[in-house]
Amino acid sequence: MNSDSDLQIAGDILEVPHLLQPEREHPSTVAEFAGLARAIAADRAQWEPLVRYDATTRWYHRLRTGPGYEVWLLSWVPGQGSGPHDHGRSSGVLTVLDGALTERTDRGTRVLSAGDQRVFAPGYAHDVVNDTLEPAVSLHVYHPGLTEMPMRPASRLRPAAASPAAPHCEARPATVR
Repeated sequence: MNSDSDLQIAGDILEVPHLLQPEREHPSTVAEFAGLARAIAADRAQWEPLVRYDATTRWYHRLRTGPGYEVWLLSWVPGQGSGPHDHGRSSGVLTVLDGALTERTDRGTRVLSAGDQRVFAPGYAHDVVNDTLEPAVSLHVYHPGLTEMPMRPASRLRPAAASPAAPHCEARPATVR
């Protein structure tokens, strides 16, 4: 039996800089994109002075770009919505910064409050609307950068029929087309 420990054989990985993963300048995983959104959300001084409210349309501002991704800041006055849509080939992270937004999907409706985050894959369809009496602000990270936002018929976002015994469960699997 060998008495040498793995540490004695390989050495301390922290002492061998060439074995360490280099710190990435830009995110490349879903977790890193969600982390980027949380970091930006936490730095209110960075985004709050940029926010504008427009009574005629949702206001938006591209906050940042990187290799293969972009970050958008949006404001929503009461009653404004996105309309049913998907994000083409882009994945995304939606983070509510201020206020609350209602998200409708084929699986149901949920209210997202400040700090809430949704991560979605390409083809994910939803409708987002400010159903409250107060303005809202959200942050959107898309990877790859958003090149299309195909609109969908509202009927494609209606919740599936729920079983009477389990009102929060789907009666059939949801399909994204």
